[in-house]
Amino acid sequence: MKVKAAILREMGAQAPYAVSQPLSVEEIDLDPPGSGEVLVRIKAAGLCHSDLSVINGSRPRPMPMALGHEAAGEVVTVGEGVDDLFPGDHVVMVFMPSCGHCLPCAAGRPALCEPGAAANGKGTLLSGEIRVHAGDRPLHHHLGCSAFADHAVVSRRSLVKVDKDLPFHEAALFGCAVLTGVGAVVNTARVQAGETVAVIGLGGVGLAAVIGAIACGASQIIAIDVSDEKLALAKSIGATAIVNATDADAVDQVRVLTAGGADFVFEFAGVGIALENAYRMTRRGGTTVTAGLPPPDVNMALNIVSLVAEERTIKGSYIGTCVPMRDIPRYVALYRAGRLPIDRLMSGTIPLEQINEGFDRLNQGSVVRLIVDFS
Repeated sequence: MKVKAAILREMGAQAPYAVSQPLSVEEIDLDPPGSGEVLVRIKAAGLCHSDLSVINGSRPRPMPMALGHEAAGEVVTVGEGVDDLFPGDHVVMVFMPSCGHCLPCAAGRPALCEPGAAANGKGTLLSGEIRVHAGDRPLHHHLGCSAFADHAVVSRRSLVKVDKDLPFHEAALFGCAVLTGVGAVVNTARVQAGETVAVIGLGGVGLAAVIGAIACGASQIIAIDVSDEKLALAKSIGATAIVNATDADAVDQVRVLTAGGADFVFEFAGVGIALENAYRMTRRGGTTVTAGLPPPDVNMALNIVSLVAEERTIKGSYIGTCVPMRDIPRYVALYRAGRLPIDRLMSGTIPLEQINEGFDRLNQGSVVRLIVDFS
């Protein structure tokens, strides 16, 4: 079938993207779903820094690629062997498919699925197949989703069914921003009521972590960013204090506010110095959690003596250490109960044709989550 999609043919375009036009909206060919796959009509897709990192080349991926990974939509048809989804079902896409059989999956850690990671790195579906083409040339899948399109074929293992009364614009956020941000707090760090939290980087994921820390009952939640607008938003959501990351004494401010450092400091900026500062903001015996994704050649300086003598912990968090089939329904339930106001993350909607301008706004830090509206 013919579908309309945003295609990235080369990485490294220079901003403003409204001028350089790295993404071209084209009519391409989409194959029907194979065994274990599903055809989804995309209704809403979020613009995320993980997409921007492919556009600017800091997260290399095989080219050309049909971009997009945070989305929700409606099942159109299913391939052979899919017996638990049906046409008309509403689904959220998850950007790491889990095979269910490798060692991480068997250990209850599907976010670390080995075949899923290999497929994402190669730009294929979990099956190893490619279902999108421009004429006779294959286009790579972005994280098994390729969601900046009006339709997509994805692995059944990339989908979680949700209730039909959940709006698509909100449902899309649960596949990346909410899973990653709330999950880092709930699953990776296991923040307990009364503990102190600091969050560096207030994009969609960082603000979701602030919301998650509130839901966990953290006694202090310090939000840190370079944007005064995002700091104000974090404060309005429930952060107990805000610190501008450009302040020369930003680390000292956090240490003073928490009487020596926070129990948990989360880094979502994807910048080496941000992770170093996060470590310095963490108290003795505390935990520094990073879900930021800097370029592969970025390293951090670490005082090893403090790691040992102060019994520090540094943890990575990928997709919030999630179990999607378990966590997405839980987070949706908390949202409906008013305890995870993720609708506050939405900055507005745009049509697919304005996607380059949308990434300019994301790159400038003037939005949290823009949603491509396919309705």
